[in-house]
Amino acid sequence: MATDSPRDQIFAKPQQVVDFAFTAAVADVFPDMVRRSVPGYETVISQLGVLARRYAQANSAVYDLGCSLGASTLAMALQVREPQVQYICIDNSEAMIQRCEQRLQRQLPAGSFQTLCADICQVPMQSASVIVLNFTLQFIESAQRQALMQRIYEALLPGGVLILSEKIKFTDVQQQALMTELYMEFKRANGYSELEISQKRSALENVLLPDTIEMHQERLKLAGFGESLVWFQNFVFASILAVKA
Repeated sequence: MATDSPRDQIFAKPQQVVDFAFTAAVADVFPDMVRRSVPGYETVISQLGVLARRYAQANSAVYDLGCSLGASTLAMALQVREPQVQYICIDNSEAMIQRCEQRLQRQLPAGSFQTLCADICQVPMQSASVIVLNFTLQFIESAQRQALMQRIYEALLPGGVLILSEKIKFTDVQQQALMTELYMEFKRANGYSELEISQKRSALENVLLPDTIEMHQERLKLAGFGESLVWFQNFVFASILAVKA
């Protein structure tokens, strides 16, 4: 993943903190922000390519839901070998989807992808062999998450997969406290000040609402997935693979 984007200084100065949104300013620094804010992000992105290489089917769709700048799609497109795979990137941030479109135009063949600025809870999906939700479900209202999982399950072909990466929480109070502190150390080690950490936490507290791994797996089970497994975890972030039988 490229790291030559402008440095994230969104919360570097004291300010009246409002709810976090994926604005043009965030889109400008997003690669640096996510690299320094999500431990293991670059590993997750690269391994999405490996997973897609295994599960993508010929003449099918690969959906990147909440695609941001298209890093997940690019990682998958570089690895998938099956013919006639259409990549569909969806995000509700106009700033993100514009930059995603420009990036994909530079790196993928014309006609191999489609970008949509839309609500992922409303866009029709079908004939999918791979669907990626990469740190996206956490921004969806809790009451809408089960319905989205059901729509994803129904859109998948037999043998298709959902790859769900999320910030997670823990039921055990001591585990939660330890993992949170380790995560804070990760951010400090990546150059974020206490002011930046505090202000961003305040901006996110009403819009990023994590679930436990158990809650995710129960939701997947209710949607129809026979089983799901955690293939990656780093502090308070994890990724789950769910296969449709």
